Amino acid sequence: MSSTIPANTRAPTPEVQPYPIQVHARRDDALSRWLWLVKWLLIVPHVLILIPLWIAFSVLSLVALVAILITGHYPRPLFDFNVGVMRWSWRVGYYAYNALGTDRYPPFALREIPGYPAGLNVEYPARLHRGLVLVKWLLAIPHLLIVGILFSGSAWLSRQAGGEIWSWGGGGLVALLVLIAGIVLAVTGQYPRPLFDLILGLNRWGLRVAGYTALMTDRYPPFRLDPGGDDPGGVTAPSSGPSVRSGADSG
Repeated sequence: MSSTIPANTRAPTPEVQPYPIQVHARRDDALSRWLWLVKWLLIVPHVLILIPLWIAFSVLSLVALVAILITGHYPRPLFDFNVGVMRWSWRVGYYAYNALGTDRYPPFALREIPGYPAGLNVEYPARLHRGLVLVKWLLAIPHLLIVGILFSGSAWLSRQAGGEIWSWGGGGLVALLVLIAGIVLAVTGQYPRPLFDLILGLNRWGLRVAGYTALMTDRYPPFRLDPGGDDPGGVTAPSSGPSVRSGADSG
């Protein structure tokens, strides 16, 4: 005697546990064919502001390190500010040469902007391991080697250490893929969806590693490429209306 299994019965798919650093984005339906050629000039005002903000980010990260060593907590005002700097940088990178995903000019703000096509949310940690903050940079070396290739090697690493805007670009696999996307956009007027999804996944990987090395979470970043605008198990890509805001909003 044989038993049959209903055709519509499937093995349960394990849910992806949301990572505390969530990156989401929505590709514009219509993108200019040629605007991407001058976005380097258009983002200059943002870069001039973000450079001192990243210097402050580095200083406050050192202050947070001491605070975590003593108390096991990341001071919330410092956390909100640093998340805001990363969020602002991601919007600029998404507009410019980390993705070319939108022609909407990025707002000058640390807080999450409802309705903007790109956003970043970081879950505030209730408590952090005191001793782990001293070795996270060492534990992250395998990721740093990978992400260094994605975002131009030593240039990306120096930006992490020096606190500059890492999304400024500077070569690597992501820059090459974005260049291909720009050329295809100029020729066809379309941004290929598979290419967009891949670029978003690579950026998401880099931002997770950046948040981990900035002491924002004790959860080790996964060695996993999560493509597309929706962060698996977490925040979805924003629609044209108001978006979900995280508890890490500031500014």
